[in-house]
Amino acid sequence: MKLNIVEYPDRKLKEKSVAVELFNEELHNLLDAMYHIMMDSNGIGLAAIQVAHAKRVLILSIPDEEGEQHKEDLIEMINPVITYKSGESVYQEGCLSVPSFYEDIVRFESISVNYQDREGNTKKIETDGLLSIAIQHEMDHLEGILFIDKLSYSRRKKFEKEYKRAQKEKTLS
Repeated sequence: MKLNIVEYPDRKLKEKSVAVELFNEELHNLLDAMYHIMMDSNGIGLAAIQVAHAKRVLILSIPDEEGEQHKEDLIEMINPVITYKSGESVYQEGCLSVPSFYEDIVRFESISVNYQDREGNTKKIETDGLLSIAIQHEMDHLEGILFIDKLSYSRRKKFEKEYKRAQKEKTLS
């Protein structure tokens, strides 16, 4: 399965994802292809909508202390639901769908999430720090929300201007 990252301002990114009901080979192929494109793009998280599949699916691969990502640490979340959230954390986020742009975003510090794995088994994770931030970022994608949607009005206008300029420079080179 060949996938491409959908980039802002593509309207597909605003689409709400639907729950997965079939835990079959098609889902497994999607998850495997998502992993490869995420790693090839130097990402730590990817939602299915970012590769034009409006399914409640996301994957995460948080680097270890040496900055390495290991396949055995990959987290695949299907139909995730946050069941607990507390605290507040500010983290400079980026997104594979909004390349070369980073901004401080406020998120919950700690969360608990119920989800299913690729076989449909129910799982639960309680986390904080970068993994918590990444899960919330990817779950926003499932609702059609980009991290830039969380910016203040003035910062969003500045982003739009910077992004248009960067796109223009990209087409000229």
